[in-house]
Amino acid sequence: MGTSGEARIPLIAVMGNPNTGKSTLFNRLTGSSQRVGNYPGITVSGAQGSIDLDGRTCRLVDLPGAYSFSPASPDEAVVVDLFSGRKEDAPELVICVLDGTNLRRNLYLPMQLADTGLPTVLALNMTDACRERGIEIDIELLSSRLGIPVVPIVASRGEGVDALRSAMARALSDRPSLPPVDFGAAVEDAEGILSSVVESATGRSMGPFERRRLLFEGDSEDATIRAGLERARARLVEAGHDPVSLEAQGRYAAIDVLLDGVIRAAPGTPGKDVYAIDRFLTHRVYGLLAFGVAMMLVFGSIYWLAQPAMNWVDMAVAAIGSSVGAALVDAPLLQSLVVDGIVTGVGSVLIFLPQILLLFLFIALLEDSGYMARAAFLMDRVFAWCGLNGKSFVPMLSSYACAVPAILSTRGIENPRARLTTILVAPLMSCSARLPVYVLLIGAFVQPVYGPFWAGGVLFAMHVVGLLVAIPVAFVLNRFVLRVATVPFLLEMPPYRVPRPRDVWARVYAAGRKFVTQAGTVILAFTVVIWALTYFPRPDSVRDEVVAGIVQETGLSSAEIEETRAGLVDLRTGTAYLEQSYLGRMGRVVQPIFAPAGFDWKITVGIIAAFPAREVIVSTLGIVYSLSPDDMESGESSNALRDKLANATWPDGRPVFTLPVALAVMVFFAFCMQCGSTVAVIAQEVGWRWATVSFVYMTVLAWVSAVAVYQVETSIGGIT
Repeated sequence: MGTSGEARIPLIAVMGNPNTGKSTLFNRLTGSSQRVGNYPGITVSGAQGSIDLDGRTCRLVDLPGAYSFSPASPDEAVVVDLFSGRKEDAPELVICVLDGTNLRRNLYLPMQLADTGLPTVLALNMTDACRERGIEIDIELLSSRLGIPVVPIVASRGEGVDALRSAMARALSDRPSLPPVDFGAAVEDAEGILSSVVESATGRSMGPFERRRLLFEGDSEDATIRAGLERARARLVEAGHDPVSLEAQGRYAAIDVLLDGVIRAAPGTPGKDVYAIDRFLTHRVYGLLAFGVAMMLVFGSIYWLAQPAMNWVDMAVAAIGSSVGAALVDAPLLQSLVVDGIVTGVGSVLIFLPQILLLFLFIALLEDSGYMARAAFLMDRVFAWCGLNGKSFVPMLSSYACAVPAILSTRGIENPRARLTTILVAPLMSCSARLPVYVLLIGAFVQPVYGPFWAGGVLFAMHVVGLLVAIPVAFVLNRFVLRVATVPFLLEMPPYRVPRPRDVWARVYAAGRKFVTQAGTVILAFTVVIWALTYFPRPDSVRDEVVAGIVQETGLSSAEIEETRAGLVDLRTGTAYLEQSYLGRMGRVVQPIFAPAGFDWKITVGIIAAFPAREVIVSTLGIVYSLSPDDMESGESSNALRDKLANATWPDGRPVFTLPVALAVMVFFAFCMQCGSTVAVIAQEVGWRWATVSFVYMTVLAWVSAVAVYQVETSIGGIT
């Protein structure tokens, strides 16, 4: 992988079952901010870092969690590919992370790893939990029987990590490896049949690892190899073995012998029912109620806790806009570009950074505490009727942050059709890019009338509506299009843990950094383009026409109007320029399509501009509604934009933004596929055909839903 210089750097693989603390240990060893999760599927590709072992620099790769070398999903196939040599050189050392509280099951993977003959060190994690449960493990006896170093650690607190580093450094030189399991003469004979067939058919020999993987569960498109495989398995049947269950029976028999006398309960240690609360949190009724209350509190808190920080950001943006505007007063075009385009556009998005940080903070706390695994278990019951299971909840939950990594995490779903269904519905979850739209409109039309409680309730509802719609959409896809067979959902409940501030901070920081980076690059680029489309063309005759109109209205002379009505002239001139600008013309052409949803041409302009990236809508509205330097100087640019929206009128004086219109806009953004990155990653994973299907169906769904919300609210006398 990479250049020849990179190939000379030793590669060390960190592997283990899901929920063993593998990624936490990886973070400890490399100091990276790799995401840590409490449920399967969180790591979908090998994240890499570097580590210094006694002056020797090594590459460390964090492999996806896997229960065995039987790849049931694309992320588990990553592990098999690495050790089979199909994609890159095999690692020089393997760190296998085990959960000490479930040692028998966790040893199955390293017992398969033994067939590779690779140097191995076992990191026995969660030894603190073992002590709490009264479990004693004879580390020295286990290490002696395995013939490799076994290092007890508590990855979340860093205990034993230095000892593990020392063991890793020694293992690179001593190269200790696990002894392969002896399956008996029948398996040896079967392996011999396979070896001779493969060598004669391909001209290459197979190692023990590849040979056993092919024998126990493999297949081949080559007719000769397939015939040899049938003969080899027939040999097992003749010896009285079941080829399907032989490997599991043989390896667990070896593990039981290995653990005899290694694990024992400490005398006098009372048992602790650490999962007693799960009787409530995973209850089919009370658990769902608890989950709903928790989410309601989260979104309500996001709304009011972030307000002081938002005001501070608002004042900072206002000061910048005022200073820059004053410095460029002699260059009107440049002043407009910098103040109206860059500062106003980017600033109107950065104002929502505190709320996004709070959202990621709460998600990180819930995930790292172990609660989100319980939520996945609950959602399995919700999803069962539509053909999905709890594994789909993992990417759907991730979509609340960003749909791109969520779609990548669907590689952990074994059934290809279930995976495709999840990919198609995951973007319906309300990602962080939609949050600024909700906060802006809720702050303008809900909070002033109904207060923070109902504002938080509407924000919560906007985040839930995507999930509520995704379930019937998944049902239609599974029942009539893809016909996905229901598969059981197996989930190991991780222990409850106190979230580590370091891990939580790393995730919140990464989320904030990504958002600010986007505001400084993608959003900046789009806001400059949008400013140009709203600024040009700019004929000098427009101002003369505005003055002539005011002369006709008032009977004053042009000179008197310029002297006494300069503010009115500037306002009407700006509006006239906007209406005949390139973007204004586009909005007027498309506006009839959105008229049934109550949208005027300015809202339509915002929707058009937001198709590449939905968060651009806020900066677009800031430009379209012409936030002036006076607005910026007030220190309340976001409030100024809210006021602009609240006071916007149709030509006949009717308000443009009513509560039904605001709800329709939010619903449109909740369902529409306005994210070029998401479309691209869907195309990467399942092809452009399905990426196009996703974009089209979500856009149609968004339009129909927005029209329905507006028409229903209006027909029943919706509050204005």
